[in-house]
Amino acid sequence: MTEQVWINGELIDAARATVSVFDHGMLVGDGVFETVKAQNGEPFALTRHLRRLARSAAALGLPEPDHDTLAQGVLEVLAAAPRRPLARVRITCTSGPGPLGSARGDAGPTVTIIAAEQAPFPPTGDVTIVPWTRNEHGALTGVKSTSYAENALALAYAAERGSGEAIFANTAGNLCEGTGSNVFVVRGGRLLTPPLSSGCLAGVTRELTLEWCGGEEADLTLDDLRRADEAFLTSTTRDVQPIRAVDGDALPSAPGPITHKAMEAFAARAAELMDP
Repeated sequence: MTEQVWINGELIDAARATVSVFDHGMLVGDGVFETVKAQNGEPFALTRHLRRLARSAAALGLPEPDHDTLAQGVLEVLAAAPRRPLARVRITCTSGPGPLGSARGDAGPTVTIIAAEQAPFPPTGDVTIVPWTRNEHGALTGVKSTSYAENALALAYAAERGSGEAIFANTAGNLCEGTGSNVFVVRGGRLLTPPLSSGCLAGVTRELTLEWCGGEEADLTLDDLRRADEAFLTSTTRDVQPIRAVDGDALPSAPGPITHKAMEAFAARAAELMDP
């Protein structure tokens, strides 16, 4: 089966799909995106992801993506792809072609949808705290922007140290998030995660974990993570992944009892509801 991608409403063979070299998504990272998990060809939590995409677009002053058109596009791409147990679907909206500077052009947005196989994450993961901070007061705070160079750099830094995810503090020195994940910490029997005011992304899996598994939002320090009784990451493609070690130092258990309970609860509810 030939892989198909969706560009501005049209399904195109992946081998001949193109986007202009003048597109501002490539030139200056002027765009937003969502990654959606698909299981056996069916997208998970698509409505929540498309709502967040609309919020991100509004924050950047981009045209509002059409929810129904994109939902149909996702289904078309998945229907045209090989049936995979686990896949990731990438929806990207940019401001479209423009001049070589930062000013936007008037050609209209570029919207693409692509799918690829997703390998399962390891049963536990190690994390490394990076020396750079998230700006909780920045223009891109809370926006799932295509400007991802900072994340790529941080993830490479963590990989060089044997970790699968990098962890950021914010400018106040508090725990914020990973490059593509949110962080939950267990201290004294309480399940805690940084509030959105910390500058972290409003993760869809984070949101569902709070709804389905409980937990509280609280300002946390990096030492709260280092000294956690247990901790885990959440993201679209990993669901709930226990953290085994922080900066090479193993946590007491991975998964601990509260993490294990969260994993079971999330898996059970996700199996019942594909678009919660």
